[in-house]
Amino acid sequence: MSVDIKKLISQMTLEEKASLCSGLDFWHTKPIERLGIPSIRMSDGPHGLRKEETMFSKTVPATCFPTAVTIAASWDKSLAEKMGKAIGEECQAENVQILLGPGVNIKRSPLCGRNFEYYSEDPLLAGELAAHFIKGVQSEGVGTSLKHFAPNNQEHRR
Repeated sequence: MSVDIKKLISQMTLEEKASLCSGLDFWHTKPIERLGIPSIRMSDGPHGLRKEETMFSKTVPATCFPTAVTIAASWDKSLAEKMGKAIGEECQAENVQILLGPGVNIKRSPLCGRNFEYYSEDPLLAGELAAHFIKGVQSEGVGTSLKHFAPNNQEHRR
């Protein structure tokens, strides 16, 4: 299907555009029915798909991949891309259109409880690995949503 995205956006009201930022529920975007824009499914999963049927329900079985910090230790961009592709394939199998990840916050404190989710304290390495991961996911027709890219690197006053 070929869609002129710029034309579609120009037809949206400000309220419709803003509605895409808040969501229909915990895992779905709001549809804009008058323009034929469906609700789409999002899921966590920069280290493997974490799809819940409803909020806080049991997750569907999925592959558990190495964490971002482990991938960063390899310095292997092609590995990050292969991992992204495999997760993209699982997204397709589970009808997930947007993967919430990867996380690219820069590690600044060893006290951050989410450091495992981030690639590196080095912004170049983190950016390169994230770009290749995203390329892999998107090669399967799944969108990504870069997350935790600022002020989420400490536990105190986070």
